[in-house]
Amino acid sequence: MSPAKQLGESDLPPEDLAFYGLVWAGNTLGQRVGRELMRHHGLPLSWFEVLLWLSYQDAPVSVSDLGSCTMLSRSQVSRVVDALHERGLIERGRSQNDARSAELALTAKGRTAFGEADATRRAALDGAFTGTLDEDDLASLVKIWGKLKDA
Repeated sequence: MSPAKQLGESDLPPEDLAFYGLVWAGNTLGQRVGRELMRHHGLPLSWFEVLLWLSYQDAPVSVSDLGSCTMLSRSQVSRVVDALHERGLIERGRSQNDARSAELALTAKGRTAFGEADATRRAALDGAFTGTLDEDDLASLVKIWGKLKDA
């Protein structure tokens, strides 16, 4: 009987390697950032994700628009929004366009909390992501993920 063959990535076809790479990167980087956000700020990654999207808005946004940007389910968005509102990090207001809908924006306290948490996120990613990839790599990833989201 011949010795067992060592398993290696070279045994997988490119489409499987690419898929595994995406899963690995998402899990590994998400866990790293999530761990650091909790350790330094008591902030779950899902909360940070909502703060991130809101931080780039010049005007309040609807809950549904926010939900369409995040990787969270509708019920998760609702729970996160409630928790962030309870902590004074976001404010809710009535939509100017639809009285049944709420609009969300960061408070001053939320902008400060996001800025501090974002510095932690960037530091956590520096060695394993942004510090490893150059601008062309990052642009390629953005293009690839755009294609995948559009499919």
